[in-house]
Amino acid sequence: MPVMLPPALELSLDLLRCPTCRTRCLHPDRGALRCPAGHTFDIARHGYAGLLTGTRATSGDDAAMVLARDRFLATGRYAPIRQAVARLAADSVPDRGTVVDVGCGTGYYLAGILDELPGARGLGLDTSVRALRSAARAHERAAAATWDVFRPFPLAAEVADVVLDVFAPRNPAEFHRVLRPAGRLIVVRPTGRHLAELRGRVPEMVTIDPAKEQRLHRAMDPYFEAVVTEQVAYPMALLGPEALDLVGMTPSARHLSRTELSDEGLLPDRVTVSVLATAYKPR
Repeated sequence: MPVMLPPALELSLDLLRCPTCRTRCLHPDRGALRCPAGHTFDIARHGYAGLLTGTRATSGDDAAMVLARDRFLATGRYAPIRQAVARLAADSVPDRGTVVDVGCGTGYYLAGILDELPGARGLGLDTSVRALRSAARAHERAAAATWDVFRPFPLAAEVADVVLDVFAPRNPAEFHRVLRPAGRLIVVRPTGRHLAELRGRVPEMVTIDPAKEQRLHRAMDPYFEAVVTEQVAYPMALLGPEALDLVGMTPSARHLSRTELSDEGLLPDRVTVSVLATAYKPR
């Protein structure tokens, strides 16, 4: 039996363009999306569209990492980050506006924006099909599709009021192309203090490049001008399972096992959250 077109995906069809033709629209056809030239893309039974072509839609976010992320984010420990993102987005999204979340993961931050903007719709893009299973049901107005941030997006030009990039790779040229002239790009990234206590206890944790901000400025400057930057910083208490999930949802999980991390006294019971959230306007 063909998969029914999810309502959120139907809401976002006008944003999409065929990943193969680049310019042609997609329409639903017997449980898939098809362009006028006949290129066809499956709709997964979990509700996301499989648009990524030429390579398998996989990433480091395997099933265990996604489960850890779902559990950790459900605790509300990162709610202040989500709230900051929603505030920045609310300043830019008009009634019935469009938010595109690139590297959306499980859709946690996109859902937070849509909760605050009852007339808006969202589309999340990610390579991890495991994460997209969660993203496709994160919010009734959030669609989800497989895509690689480093490739030209399967989107029409100037369709987004907000492009969101939270702890994800960046493609400034494509961000600029899909944003409306009055739109905003919101980029969230960690500072050097972020989870410093955890990295001090677990040497295998991915480090934060001290030149990260300079590199970000060089990449963004040809396309965007920073409008406002908010710092979100606070101490965060961790219960034992939460600390395990916090490590398990990061790329560091590839190098560590929960058994290794469960050694008594290894993981801290309190860490520092410290991130920067910047809203940019297109040049």
